[in-house]
Amino acid sequence: MSPYREEETIMSDISNRPTRDTTHETTHDISRHPDVPEMQERFERLLHVREDSALDSAVLLTGLYAAISPWVVHFSGSNPDLRMSNVIVGLAIAAYGLGLTLSPERMTRLGWACAAMGVWLIISPWVVTVGHNPTHGMIWNNVAVGAVALILGAGSAAIRMATGRAAKGTHTMSSAHTST
Repeated sequence: MSPYREEETIMSDISNRPTRDTTHETTHDISRHPDVPEMQERFERLLHVREDSALDSAVLLTGLYAAISPWVVHFSGSNPDLRMSNVIVGLAIAAYGLGLTLSPERMTRLGWACAAMGVWLIISPWVVTVGHNPTHGMIWNNVAVGAVALILGAGSAAIRMATGRAAKGTHTMSSAHTST
C-alpha cells in the first residue's frame, strides 16, 4: 500500500464523520447581558444627537453669504461700516455653522447667539449706515440674510431645548449606577 493511498483513506474517512448534535446546545440570548441597557442608551443617544444636522450646512452657507454680500450687492465701497459689520457677523455665523459640523454637542447651545446675529443683520442697515439712509439693496439683502440666520438659529436652539428636555426625562446609566 502506498503512502498516498493511506492519506486518501483518511480523507475519505473524515467525510463520513457524524455531524455535530446541536439539539442540546443553548442559544445565547443577549437580552440578559448586563451591558444591554447601556448599549441601548448609547444607541439612542447616537440616533438623537444629530437631529439638527440639516442645519449645519445651511448655517455655514448663510454666514459665508452674509460675509461676501457687500460685494455681491455692490455696497462695499459706498458703505464701509455696513461692509465690516456684515463681514464680521457673517464670519461669526459661518464659524458657528462649522462648529455645528465639527462639534455639534458643544455648539448647539449657541443657537440663540446665531438668532441674535440674525436680528443684528436685519437692523444693521439702519443702525450702521452713515446718515441712517440705507439703499434698497442693503435693506433687502440684510433683511433676507438676517431672517434666514434668525430662523436657523432659533431652529437650532429649539431642537436643542427639545432634545435637552427629552434627555432629562430619561434615566441615564451613569446616574443609575451607585458606587460600590
